[in-house]
Amino acid sequence: MSAAELLEWIAAWPMASAMRRSAILYLIVNAAHILAIALLVGAIVPLDLRLLGFFGNTSLEGLGPFLSRAAAVGLGLAIVTGFCLFSVRPAAYATNAAFLAIGLLGVGAANAVSVHLGGAWRAAVNGGPVSWRLRVSAAVSLTVWPAALLAGRWIGFL
Repeated sequence: MSAAELLEWIAAWPMASAMRRSAILYLIVNAAHILAIALLVGAIVPLDLRLLGFFGNTSLEGLGPFLSRAAAVGLGLAIVTGFCLFSVRPAAYATNAAFLAIGLLGVGAANAVSVHLGGAWRAAVNGGPVSWRLRVSAAVSLTVWPAALLAGRWIGFL
């Protein structure tokens, strides 16, 4: 299947057709997408700041797992709703420079997975010190997620 055929298939998806026909459905999915992004960024920023040493009097043992799971739920919902929004005009979005910058989502997700696969995360949420690797990952996260957010908002202006 070529890229053009894939984009046509996505555009023909029943949800895409329904969203093109219903301004209300599009509005609901768009609002859900914004809420998902808010959950993702609203959870990851305080967690990253805590890993960088801010809010040192706040327990990472209780805060870390909760915020990490909240960010994961936000990312999952943002991907699902984002795909629905993409499906309305996939050919137009596929050539949009800002949309292509959304590849930052992959960088952010890979960073998060690498944090959770490493022993430093488990040690930190079990009361151990925050390693320099976790601090670097937090700094990367604080750069990548806002950049992805800006790229996403930029899509409508190109």
